[in-house]
Amino acid sequence: MDQKEMKTNSAAGAPAPFKAIVEALLFAAGDEGLSLAQIAAVLDIGEPEAKAVMAALQEDCCREERGIQLVELGGVFLLATKKEYVPYLKKLVEAPGASPLSQAALETLAIIAYRQPITRAEIEEIRGVKSDKPLQTLMARALIKEVGRAEGTGRPILYGTTAEFLDYFGLKTIEELPPLPEWTDDGEVEREADLFFGKLAENLSDGQP
Repeated sequence: MDQKEMKTNSAAGAPAPFKAIVEALLFAAGDEGLSLAQIAAVLDIGEPEAKAVMAALQEDCCREERGIQLVELGGVFLLATKKEYVPYLKKLVEAPGASPLSQAALETLAIIAYRQPITRAEIEEIRGVKSDKPLQTLMARALIKEVGRAEGTGRPILYGTTAEFLDYFGLKTIEELPPLPEWTDDGEVEREADLFFGKLAENLSDGQP
């Protein structure tokens, strides 16, 4: 089906061909989400048509037995897990023998802990690689959370640590994080922080039954 046929169907009240595309786009965008203008531009349709597609996709997520929902926050659309499944996600995270944090997750966590609040783009600039998966892991384990949105285009999500983060690493407050040498450059700061969290995670892992 070409773009012209898809537009015709959308205008006729059947935006189904676009719904799968939008779902894929939102999955790829991750927690940054997409604005209606961005979605319309990618699909090469008007914003009213794009709005109809979003409404149809949102209705599908609510009506069908699916684990995700379409939410709009500050003019940005994104996919999120449904609240009724939170207990199962929590069980997964707290299950005995849960896998330890990966090196990528530890690096990302170190950056967030010392630089919070911080956006995904800023994290990726420091790490030099995409950080979607580590962020998803840390969010799933409740070690980080959304703490607001930054000013500027798209108002990207800001991340910070949680009470669970403090408990996981045996800290009472964020102020108990060891100070990093002021003379080091950014790369050395993140390596120092990474080593600290890696050692803590290793100690916790060794203490598990």
